[in-house]
Amino acid sequence: MALTRDYNETISDRAHSDTEFANALFDEAVSLFLNGEPDVARLVLRDLVNATVGFETLAMEIEKPSKSLHRMLSAKGNPTMDNLTKIFNVLKHKLCVDFEVHAVSHV
Repeated sequence: MALTRDYNETISDRAHSDTEFANALFDEAVSLFLNGEPDVARLVLRDLVNATVGFETLAMEIEKPSKSLHRMLSAKGNPTMDNLTKIFNVLKHKLCVDFEVHAVSHV
């Protein structure tokens, strides 16, 4: 029987060792939000927070209880735009990245 590894552990280890992977997760979460898939975006964002800053550190940075952040970033969570902006800014700083958004017309 093949041994399997925990999904969260795999994501966390990869994000720690591969900055391009962590940046790609962040890019995917933002793209999902902007393209109307907030449920999946919150889950990707939750995985990224777990793998990088952690919920306790994020809670201190944005002055919100970590339990509230866990709820916000659940599949049925509902973060306000203000909270989402704060979360994005903490992750941008941690990952040393910035956003560049382009609108693309559909023909």
